[in-house]
Amino acid sequence: ELPACDPDPRALGLTSSHLAYVIYTSGSTGTPKGAMVEHQSLLNFLYAFSDILKLTEQDVFLAITSISFDIAGLELYLPTCTGATVVLANRKDATAATTLHHLLDHHKISLMQATPATWRLLMDAGWQGTPGLSVLCGGEALPANQASRLSRGVGSLRNLYGPTETTIWSSSFFVDARPGVSHQNVPIGRPIANTRVYLLDAHGQPVPFGAVGELYIGGAGVARGYL
Repeated sequence: ELPACDPDPRALGLTSSHLAYVIYTSGSTGTPKGAMVEHQSLLNFLYAFSDILKLTEQDVFLAITSISFDIAGLELYLPTCTGATVVLANRKDATAATTLHHLLDHHKISLMQATPATWRLLMDAGWQGTPGLSVLCGGEALPANQASRLSRGVGSLRNLYGPTETTIWSSSFFVDARPGVSHQNVPIGRPIANTRVYLLDAHGQPVPFGAVGELYIGGAGVARGYL
């Protein structure tokens, strides 16, 4: 007989505080730092985005992100948890607008995540959008004019934000594409489940409404620390 392929984690001594992965990020310093993310942080993230995106077994996710970039975790793990299909694009295809356009149409992609630069690459090459496509955008600031242009040709658009140290994405903003609704600056949105976001001054105190402050993130997504 074949051995059981799904052993009891407790019998192996595994807990939710064990590491899921270590991924290196330079942040603003330019010096690589290994962020240690635990299983409980990753699981919270996946549950949160399962609720936000409402993925089902009928969805098809186009994965274009290198696995050395933490946001690839959303493309690979979330469909695995929900029963959705993953279409893997190789590095060459992920950087070619015509090929991406073909993959979106050929595989009837319902969800894709990319940086504003990649979405701009597609639109500048003549892509007019894909009706019903759920678009996730993050990794850098999303210009308002690009958000308006992008949202007109797809089913929905979300702007996402989060550093590697707080497990992939920490906040989400739904871009409203209805006529008459515009955003001078596209916000990073509200924190996902079990996450808190604060704007604090140099003394660690909350700043008043409209004032400039430093962004602090707390909650279940915060990594263990640096390796």
